[in-house]
Amino acid sequence: MKDQEMKPIAPPRKQGFLHFIKRDWQLYLLVLVPLAFVIIFKYAAYPGLRMAFMDFKPAKGYDGSEWVNFEIFQKIFKDADFLRAFKNSIIFNLLDLFVGFPVPIILALMLNELRYRRFKKVTQTILYLPHFLSWVIVASVAYTLFKPESGLVNILMQNAGLIDKGIPFLTEKWHWAASYLAIGIWQTMGWSTIIYLAAITGISAELYEAATVDGANRWRKMWNITLPGIKGTTVTLLIMNLGRVMGSNFERLDSFGNVQVKDFQYQLAIYIFEKGLGSGNFSKATAVNLFQSLIGLMLVIMADRLAKRLGEEGLI
Repeated sequence: MKDQEMKPIAPPRKQGFLHFIKRDWQLYLLVLVPLAFVIIFKYAAYPGLRMAFMDFKPAKGYDGSEWVNFEIFQKIFKDADFLRAFKNSIIFNLLDLFVGFPVPIILALMLNELRYRRFKKVTQTILYLPHFLSWVIVASVAYTLFKPESGLVNILMQNAGLIDKGIPFLTEKWHWAASYLAIGIWQTMGWSTIIYLAAITGISAELYEAATVDGANRWRKMWNITLPGIKGTTVTLLIMNLGRVMGSNFERLDSFGNVQVKDFQYQLAIYIFEKGLGSGNFSKATAVNLFQSLIGLMLVIMADRLAKRLGEEGLI
């Protein structure tokens, strides 16, 4: 009896794109909705950037409006209001970064050390719920709590003997600056903490077990294992946050704005609305936004290259 020759096994046939479309068409259909929003509101607006180099008139359109090259930018850079808004934006965004960036990291380390899981889950939920509140709601609650005469915070501090009279947290510019930053940190720290907690879960448990065998306490484990383990995530988020240093949140600024604090509240988002969109000067609004985006892009590239020189992967 002759041995039958073994036939080579054919490699699996590669499935084409249409195969996956037919198999998972419902999922692809769901993805199309957010994808369409991104394309329409992000990329489809790019042709409108030419307004920054035109004396754009809505009635004349792009074809009828006059090209002025960099004349709009020259006027903006000579505007005292722009310089004031630019300075305030840089100062407050840097303070937001330096003061607020470490808070989610510290909070994630603390939550990671909690052993009672139910308390940990409840705490996480309470901390990140403010992220889903609009700034209008946050500001309304803050103005009610921090009123100099009838606010709950001032009443409690007076009853405790800490102060003699109410503090104008949101009606005096220096107190407003501190309150504005503190409320911003409170509103965003819970959501950012989730990212760090997710990074911490990716650290091998064997490292902690080995450290326990070596006699390391919790502080040593956090310093020598947890923090180095989330270093990549920390650098990535830092680079992304540096790209927002030139930006400003109009809803946040407008909600906390009043006449007494306009010296600090007047930032680029307010400038764009008042001098650009509110006045019908779309060319100026586009030029300032383009300037913000270019500076943000430069900061991201610089931070990315610095991270690579320090041995990190970076983003680009």
